[in-house]
Amino acid sequence: MKVLIVEDALSLATIYEHQLSRAGMDTLHVETGAEALSRLRKGGISVVLLDLQLPDMNGFEVLITIREEQLPVTVVVVTSSGSIKTAVEAMQAGAYDFVVKPVAEERLVTTTRNAMERETLTEVVAEVRKPARSKANHGFIGSSLPMTAVYKMIESVARSNASVFITGESGTGKEVCAEAIHRSSPRAKKPFIPLNCAAIPKDLIESEIFGHVKGAFTGATSDREGAAARADGGTLFLDEICELELSLQAKLLRFLQSGTVQKVGSDTLSKVDARIVCATNRDPLKEVEAGRFREDLYYRLHVLPISLPPLRARGADVIELAQHFLTQFAAEEGKQFEGFSVEAEEALMAHGWAGNVREMQNTIRNLVVLNEGPIVEAEMLSAMQTRAPTAPPPPSAIPLNVSPSPAVSAIADNPAPAGWPTITVALGQSFETLERQLIEATITACGGSLPKTARVLQVSPSTLYRKKEIWAAQDETATDLPDDQGAANADFAIDQMEENAPS
Repeated sequence: MKVLIVEDALSLATIYEHQLSRAGMDTLHVETGAEALSRLRKGGISVVLLDLQLPDMNGFEVLITIREEQLPVTVVVVTSSGSIKTAVEAMQAGAYDFVVKPVAEERLVTTTRNAMERETLTEVVAEVRKPARSKANHGFIGSSLPMTAVYKMIESVARSNASVFITGESGTGKEVCAEAIHRSSPRAKKPFIPLNCAAIPKDLIESEIFGHVKGAFTGATSDREGAAARADGGTLFLDEICELELSLQAKLLRFLQSGTVQKVGSDTLSKVDARIVCATNRDPLKEVEAGRFREDLYYRLHVLPISLPPLRARGADVIELAQHFLTQFAAEEGKQFEGFSVEAEEALMAHGWAGNVREMQNTIRNLVVLNEGPIVEAEMLSAMQTRAPTAPPPPSAIPLNVSPSPAVSAIADNPAPAGWPTITVALGQSFETLERQLIEATITACGGSLPKTARVLQVSPSTLYRKKEIWAAQDETATDLPDDQGAANADFAIDQMEENAPS
């Protein structure tokens, strides 16, 4: 582990280097803020001794950049200004400690050693927490079949260096997915640099990606590293990639093909090793067909596609996510919320969630702030338009017509209210078939409400959500079978029924 001394006065820097080296520490020295940031982005530095008065920028700018880019270093500010205000500002900007020039050797060595021990402890804690994050489904909440497929895809693509193209509606967690890929990859210790292409003015986006040199355009008062260079060795995440203009798409394609970047206003090419992960809430192929996205760039980026499902397609994840946000926001707001009533769960499941997880976050925070616990009732969900239940109250039993051969009729003890369906079955059908018919008929009778169906059938709602996911997967598999294979399966089932029929 090394100590980076950022000091423009060569005599002071020499003294610091000598004192720290005598204490057994490895040191490096730079004179400007730009040099310091460039060196820090390469890694291998654990502590920074930072002078606030630098020739090219204020030391506070360096501190803020370190914090924004989450560079893994501990900063000790060394300055000639010993005011309380300066010390407080430095701590707020992310500094670990503060010493005033001239600093005694013992004070310098002790402070630097403490900072180094702190950085070591931070790395140990981060390493210990890694398995816990892995078990938490890569930062996502939910265990539905669609999300399980996403988790497996993340684990598979993380080992590769190929470009990843994430698609999904707004609010489905595309940046969470990109970060998960980075954390699970061999590049995890290098920077993850996200850039939202839709949030940056069009005349600045090229500079944001590739950087610029001083004087390249009005306002370019100093050289600036672009996102691509900052992601060297790590991952560059380009969100809303379809928002890029065609001219810039050509430059991005050149970067992908050559692995080099050219700053705005410069003739020099620099080699960059960054993995590209991009995302969009549009259909990229339709953008290609409409002429808004280059076809060659599409095929260069669309190597490993991941499609994130909308929240409405994730079944029981809706309740799991709602409970997660309820616990989180209740703790933040100091409220005593424990869970949801059955009616509130029905309202959550019935909602379309056009804004996906982001809309749910807003909804749950709204109800936590405006209401008191411990149970969330349906009327508290004022931040969303709930669908009023239209089904009649469920009976204690669903009528069942059994038609064996020879024909025999029977119905359940309790008669059905008007409008409730009956189902007809035949002896010889498998238990799984009968179970599915009964459950689906009950769901229909309960207006599609799985919590209400669970009360009628006296089972857990999670059991019904799981069975629906299993049936959906089976139906999809059956649909993919060739016609002759499907017929063969049907013949086999008939033969089995005949063999098992009572003689």
